[in-house]
Amino acid sequence: MTVRTLSGSAADRHGHGVSLGGALQVWLRVAALSFGGPAGQIAVMHRIIVDELKWISETRFLHALNYCMLLPGPEAQQLATYIGWLMHGTLGGVTAGGLFVLPGMVAIMALSWIYVLFGHLGVVAALFFGLKSAVLAIVLEAVQRIGRRALKNGALRAIAAAAFIAIFFFGAPFPAIVIGAGVIGFFGGLAGLPQFLVGGGHGADKQSAEASLLDDDLPSHVAPSVRGSLIAASVWLGLWLIPVAALLVFAGSTVFATIALFFSKMALVTFGGAYAVLAYVAQQSVEQYHWLKPGEMLDGLGMAETTPGPLIMVLQFVGFLAAYRAPGGLAPLMAGTLGGLLATWVTFAPCFLWIFLGAPYVEQLRGARALTGALSAITAAVVGVILNLAIWFATHTIFRATWKIQEYGLSFDAPVLSSVNVFALLLALAAVIAMFRLRVGMVRTLAGCSVAGVLLFLVGAPL
Repeated sequence: MTVRTLSGSAADRHGHGVSLGGALQVWLRVAALSFGGPAGQIAVMHRIIVDELKWISETRFLHALNYCMLLPGPEAQQLATYIGWLMHGTLGGVTAGGLFVLPGMVAIMALSWIYVLFGHLGVVAALFFGLKSAVLAIVLEAVQRIGRRALKNGALRAIAAAAFIAIFFFGAPFPAIVIGAGVIGFFGGLAGLPQFLVGGGHGADKQSAEASLLDDDLPSHVAPSVRGSLIAASVWLGLWLIPVAALLVFAGSTVFATIALFFSKMALVTFGGAYAVLAYVAQQSVEQYHWLKPGEMLDGLGMAETTPGPLIMVLQFVGFLAAYRAPGGLAPLMAGTLGGLLATWVTFAPCFLWIFLGAPYVEQLRGARALTGALSAITAAVVGVILNLAIWFATHTIFRATWKIQEYGLSFDAPVLSSVNVFALLLALAAVIAMFRLRVGMVRTLAGCSVAGVLLFLVGAPL
């Protein structure tokens, strides 16, 4: 199909019809509401960007999401960067991606200071307890919203179900699930099967496209070029790797060099979103480097789950504790702050590289049947994976203990029913009823559950 390329005043009327200042306010709003891990964050972004503001069409959103699902690192932050880049070029991408990280970075840093200075505060723990219950409802709503839009037919629903069974019951690695779904969708799209040609082709959702500021048109800044690719690679590889190289040369024996190298490697090898990253980091930071204890890793995860921004921001907490406990010649708090910021930098700098280098070419391929089929199937598989994460989160939020089932090829955590936390269950049910039945907004649900958690603590409930 013919794709129009916008330039000059046409581009201004389209993607740039929203000023960068106006976009700044929107991305601050998205960042402030981005609770609940990647599933919840993507749902928030979809609600604001596609449903409310109609900046981009449904098909364009899913196309960008599909690409971000293939990348290592936090897909929600990369999706924000991608959409910001679509609307306002590189500056828009940096603004959207940077603001998406900022609230979580500030919140986790403040909580890290509180954690090491004041220990486990009962009121703070109770507040987190209530927030976790609300986050469960947010993740379930995300599964519903994304699934309703991505699972358009029986074939895609079957892929989602197969992905859920594979990862939940058999512990199949996420990359294998993505590759398998992509291969199925690739050949399905290549063969022209209509089941796989949804959510990514031009004009696939005409009503949504016509109502959006940016539909099938390609703004001039989207067009790929060798010069643009070289500039993007040079700038973002330099921003990422030059600090790492400097630390290895001048501070190779310190914890900072280890943090820089470890999290840079993590940025390359961890696929499958934040939860896949956290599984890898938890194993390495606890068992190999002994930066923190298993319980502390869970505390950090609780901080990240209940503060805005990417769930992967827990890595800042890991870097903070690592440097705090091995400060060298620095004051522990100063070392911890620098270690946390370093971990954040080498985690997110590569994310901008993947978008600014790859997105122009992915946009040009939008509408290619084989690619559309592959990406649609991958998104369907990811819905199944998110459902798995929702159940995992519910299991570890509502029950105090689980046991591992490993028989007949099965490998999954089952809850110990007698360990149910009645108060967590009641708060989770209240949050689900509030959001699904009463249509209470996310912020009000979060606030209500956090207040309920504190009140339960004050009356002596065993949380």
